[in-house]
Parts: sequence; C-alpha cells; structure tokens
Amino acid sequence: MKKLLLFSLLLSVTFSTTLEAQRRKSKAKQTEKTTPKSKKSKAPKYSDFVTKNTKTDEGLFKVHYLKDKYIYEIPKSYLGKEMLLVTRLKDIPSGLGGGYVNAGSKINTQVVVWEHFKNKILLKVKSYNAVANDSLPIFKSVKSNNLEPIIYSFDVKTQNTDSTAVLVDVTKFFSSDVKAISGLPSYFRRNYKVRRLDASRSFINTIKSYPKNIEVVQDFTFDADAPPSNQSTNTITMRINQSMILLPEQPMMPRIYDKRVGYFSVGNVDYSSEALKADDKRYIRRWRLEPKNMEAYKRGELVEPKKPIVYYLDPATPKKLRKFIKQGVDDWAKVFETAGFKNAIMAKMPPTKEEDPEFSMEDIRYSSIRYVASTTRNAMGPSVSDPRSGEIIESDIIWYHNHLRSYRNRYLLETGAANPSARTLDTPAEEIGEMMRMVISHEIGHALGLPHNMAASYAYPVDSLRSGSFTQKYGIAATIMDYARYNYVAQPGDKNIRFVRQLGPYDHYAINWGYRVIPNSNTPEGEVKTLNKWIEDKAGNPIYKFGFQRRGGFDPESQTEDIGNDHVKASSYGLKNLKIVAKNLPNWTSNQTNNYEDLSELYGEMMSVWSRYVGHVVSNVGGVFEYNKKPSQTGAVYIPMSKNKQKESIAWLHKNAFETQNWLLDKNILNKIDEAGYADFMLRYQNRFLSQLINTNKIKRMIDTETLNEKSYTAFEMMRDLRRGIFSEVNITKNLDVNRRNLQKAFIDRIGSLLEDKSAKNSDIISIVKGELSTLRYLVNNASKRGVDTITKYHYKDIVSRIDNFLENKK
Repeated sequence: MKKLLLFSLLLSVTFSTTLEAQRRKSKAKQTEKTTPKSKKSKAPKYSDFVTKNTKTDEGLFKVHYLKDKYIYEIPKSYLGKEMLLVTRLKDIPSGLGGGYVNAGSKINTQVVVWEHFKNKILLKVKSYNAVANDSLPIFKSVKSNNLEPIIYSFDVKTQNTDSTAVLVDVTKFFSSDVKAISGLPSYFRRNYKVRRLDASRSFINTIKSYPKNIEVVQDFTFDADAPPSNQSTNTITMRINQSMILLPEQPMMPRIYDKRVGYFSVGNVDYSSEALKADDKRYIRRWRLEPKNMEAYKRGELVEPKKPIVYYLDPATPKKLRKFIKQGVDDWAKVFETAGFKNAIMAKMPPTKEEDPEFSMEDIRYSSIRYVASTTRNAMGPSVSDPRSGEIIESDIIWYHNHLRSYRNRYLLETGAANPSARTLDTPAEEIGEMMRMVISHEIGHALGLPHNMAASYAYPVDSLRSGSFTQKYGIAATIMDYARYNYVAQPGDKNIRFVRQLGPYDHYAINWGYRVIPNSNTPEGEVKTLNKWIEDKAGNPIYKFGFQRRGGFDPESQTEDIGNDHVKASSYGLKNLKIVAKNLPNWTSNQTNNYEDLSELYGEMMSVWSRYVGHVVSNVGGVFEYNKKPSQTGAVYIPMSKNKQKESIAWLHKNAFETQNWLLDKNILNKIDEAGYADFMLRYQNRFLSQLINTNKIKRMIDTETLNEKSYTAFEMMRDLRRGIFSEVNITKNLDVNRRNLQKAFIDRIGSLLEDKSAKNSDIISIVKGELSTLRYLVNNASKRGVDTITKYHYKDIVSRIDNFLENKK
C-alpha cells in the first residue's frame, strides 16, 4: 500500500513537471511567432554617396556633390599631412571695417591637419609656437603642453571601394558659423552688433578641388543691429573664401633672421637646445627660389628659377593703369639679378575664360594685384607664408581706387615750387603713372618679405637731393621701402631733378642677402658665417643700414616721410618751398575749377605737410641713433644726438612751429573755406609738437643720457629753452595774439600734466616741472603789471591761476 502511494506521488510530480515544460515550450513558440526577428543594421556603402547622379570634382580631395550635400573623400595618405587654411573675404558690404577692409582681405591663416580618431575625422589646428626635435625625449613634453585645438569633428560615413580613403560630410561645417573660419572676427561682431547667422539666408556657393588645394565659397547672412551699410535691413551679407592648400612635404630650408637686415619673420621657441634655456628662433619670410641649373648658378651665371614669382592683374584694373602696375612688378626683376636670378618675377594679365575657365583670383595658387573700388586712400602688400620655414606661398597686393588722389595732392604741395608740372590738379598721366608704379613696387617689396626701412631716407646728404645727376641715378632714398615719397628739398632753378622715389641700392643688397642661394650650405646654421660677412662688409655705410619703424620712435634716422641726413636743413628747404606753394594755392586750384572743394582739401593737407616737416626736427630733441650690431663689431649701438644739433633744433622749432605762422593763416584762403576754427586749427598742430617734446619717455631718456655723458643736452635745458621761447614776451611789453595765448596755455597744461603722471613720480621730472612753473609764475605775474592790453592781462592772470592749481595740488 505504501509502495502504491509513493508511486502515485512520483507520477503526479512527473506529470506536473512535464506539463509545465510543455506550457513553457508552447509559450516560447507563441512568442517566436508574434515577435519579429531583429535585422542587423546595414552599413553605408560608397554607392550610397557616389551615384551616377553625383557630381565629382577631382583634386587634392575628391569633392562629391549630390542633393545639396558636399562630401569630402579624404585619402588616408593625407591624414596627418599639414595644410594651410586661409580665410578671405571675397565680396563684402560697403563700409566694412571702416574702408580699410576690402574684397580679397585675409582674415585668418592657420595650419590644419585631418586626423582619424575612432569613427571620427578631426580637423585640428597645429601650432608652431613651440617645437622640438621629435627624436628627443622633450618632444613628448612639448606635445603635452601644446595640445592642438579641434575645429570640428566629422563622422566617417564610409570608405571608398579600395579602402584607401574615408568619406565625410562637410555640408554643416561650411554652412554653420564656425568661429575658427568665420569671415567676421570678434571685433566686427562687437562693432556691428551681430546676433546670429541666419541659416535660411546662408549657403555654400561652390567647392572646387584643385591638385594641391581646395577652394570653398560661402554666402553668409548675419542678423546685425548696426551693420556698416544698408542699416535699415539689420543685415550683413558677405561672401567668404576658404583656401586649403597642401604644404610642401619637405619644408624649404629656412634662412635665419638677422635684425641688421630688414625682413618679416616667423618664429618659434625651440626646446631642442642644449643650452640652459629654450631657443627663440626666427626665420625670414621669402619665396622659394631655386636655380634651374645649379652648376651654372655656382659659376656666377644668371639662371632662371624653377618656379618664378608671378602676379596676375585684377581684370577690374582700368586699362590706362595696367602698364604702370606691370612695370611696378617687373622692376624687381633687375633687383633679383643681383641675387643671381633672371626672370624671377613678373606680372601678367589673368587668363580669359576660354584660356582657363577654372581661374579664380581667390585660388591660393595664384598671386594677384587687386584693384578695389573704394574711397580709401591706401595700398597694401600682404602675403601668406608657411610657419615652419617662412616660405611665402602666395600674396595679394591691394590697390584702392582713390589712392592716386593722395599722391597727386602731395606732388603739388611738396614739389610744386620747383616742379612746374606739379602745379595743377590735372597731373600729366605719365607722371601719375610713375607714382603708381612706385607704390606698386613698394607693396611688392612687402610681398617679397621686406618691411619698411625707415633709415634709408637718412642715407643721402641733403644737398645731394638738389643734384640732377645724383637723384636720377640714386633716387631720393636708398630703398623703395622707406616712406620717402617726393623730393621736397630741391629748390626752384635746380635742374633735371628726380622728384618721385625709386628702387635703390639697399633693395639690391637686401634681396641678395635674403634670396641668394649659398652653395654647399645644407643647414640654416651653415649659412650664418656667409650671411654675417655680407652684412659686415657693408657696415658703417648708411646706404645699407636698416632702421625699424616704431610708433613714437627715438631714432632720428628712422622716421617716416623724411629725406636727407639733416632734418633742420631739409625741413628748412621744405618750408621755403611750401611758402611758395601756399601763395599760389588758389591759382593752382579754385581759380582753375571755379569751386573751393580742392582748395579746402589741399589747404588741410598743406597743414599736414608743415606738421611733418616740423615733426622731423622734433625727433632730433632727445634723439638716440640706433646702430644694430653684433659683439664682433666695434662701436656703441646707441648714440645720442649731439647737444649742438638738439639746441639748434629747439631754436628752429621756436621760429617755424611755435611762433604764429601767419603764412599758413592766409585770409585769402581761410575766408573761402571755413567760417571759423582757425585758431583751434593752428593750436591742434602746436599741441601735437608739445606732446612730442614734453612726454615722460623722452624726458627720462634725456635724463638717462645725462648720466652717461656730461656734455649731453639735458632735460632741464630743454624745458628751460622751451619755456624761454614760448614765453619770450614776458620780458618785454608786448600784446599777445590769440594763437600765442593759446600756445602758452597749452604749454602750462602740458608740463603740468607731468606732475600727474605716475611713471614720473620720484624722478627729476617732477623737480624740473615744479621749478619751471615757479619761475614762470614769477615772470608772468610781473608781465601782467606792464602796459599790455586787457586780454593779455587776463591771459597772464589765467596763467598764474593755472600754475597755482598745479603747484597746490602737488605740495
């Protein structure tokens, strides 16, 4: 009975278990029937992006276009390769940048690399501010402390059929407001109150691929509350060009920068040095010129370069000006012969659509000279260079339409006394063309790597500038790269004078130094001995001196707009001529045109000419000559202007700047061009001269010079001589005119302001100023008691009050 019961129990359990299993199995089958099987996602194929309807442009990368999508097919061999990305303005609204920004202006230049990371392609900016040899351990630290920013991250869509390239969609990148490649820098955004890019009015215009570069044109429209033009639209629309060019696999061998010869430069901090600190390395910027026939070059024969420098003229250039622009470029060919190259540089008209339908002025493979329809009076010579070596890749000279008007005006004002053909508003076409030719030559010089050399105009003796034979051969300055535009020294009666600047001996010297190939020198360091010898062979000759351009500079030689090696003498000649021009200005302008617009414009510019001549003499006071040298050369680097020349300069300034210049206040001109403001006009310039003379930097420099040289012209002597000249009337009974009264007030305010200058605290400046103010207070107080007219007495009392205020506040 027990066995039967046990069997029944086991049978019951087994049956229940089997039944439950059958239920589960049935449920699983039911689930299988009701739940569809998941499909594996299908990977995108090349044919999904490149179809028979796709438009493909072959070049650096293949660019595919289909249904408003742009796809880059990036060869894997180009991943990690360095490329130069240049952002330019192709077309702009009127007034952008206040007139000094134009179509073709470069906004940004950066080295970029495309890198593969997981399933992404990263576009990164590469910096050359810090470098090290990649074989050294410190290279790892340089990389770690200079992490490269990522501009954009792209999804890898797929690969090409043989897996040698990856495909990325660049549509969003080029149709979005990506700050790193934006045509609107932050200062534009602030000034024009830009709010956002309007995507509905922005799009990719074209993307074209060439063998070594890709050119992208974007049409962007921004919402802006204060646009530069068409303000009622609250809109800025601009066309932007992005040029990406493959940099040379092997960088050009750089040439080490030397500040004794003028070149623009690129630099970095090199941590590979064995010294106790990183090396600051600088290389000059220059084009890659390599002889076609090196053996002939070594023999001293003139040899053509493998790749000459070619500039294309803008098709918008007026036909009558084209020959002068071309000459301005071609003139440099003779200079390059000094460096051993023939046919090294030339200008051409661009190919027609029939000759080359793909030609574009924005294509970074081509250098150009753009003719800009703008009222701005200027010209520029920018360039794009490889930061690894300084190799200039491309440049675009920019000429603004109205610039020749400035040259016509100054030609009349600065040379009209001695040059009959300048005495007109209708300057002869060939002479205008010669001016344009020389401006283009100047800008080409910049594009070749040469900065301004402001010492070159000081190289020639003043009286040589009155010689026809000298000026026709050597010009008016030793280089075209100085701001020496016209010969204002030549006097009426001087014969066969060259009045317009030209290329000079320094240009030949600098181009030879920067571009001549030095055979058997395989490293930059290996060239230094030869380069140094070329400099030292010319040392001491002012024709070959390079002088930096500095705002408010201290070197009397390195000034803008001056000519001749004696500013007092040259400016005296210049003012003698300008007084003749002033008398004849109405005859040469309004009497010919029957309106006063040109007379008004030229009178204002005549004041500026006077101001420049005066400014050249001001620079003598407290001036220190700078002679860049290496320790292997003898002599001091810094030498103060002689005491006698400084005292002579102060006396000249009293006569030609601070005394009322009645020849400039000609009523026959002033009552035709303005109803008021004459006194303020004169004072504005005299204030400028006072500020240039009485400033903390200049006075401190004079105090420092005094500690090194007992015979120097001291700061105390300068302040005393200024005070004696400007207040010369306090020792006699004489009424003061309004210009003289204004000048004296300005002098008190100027020296009094030094008492409030924190940088002058605890220096002799405070003592000198207090002493001069106290002396003046005594002299002016006595002068006010003499028999002068009422306004002069009031003026003297006002001077005493101003002095008291300064002295009381600084007790």
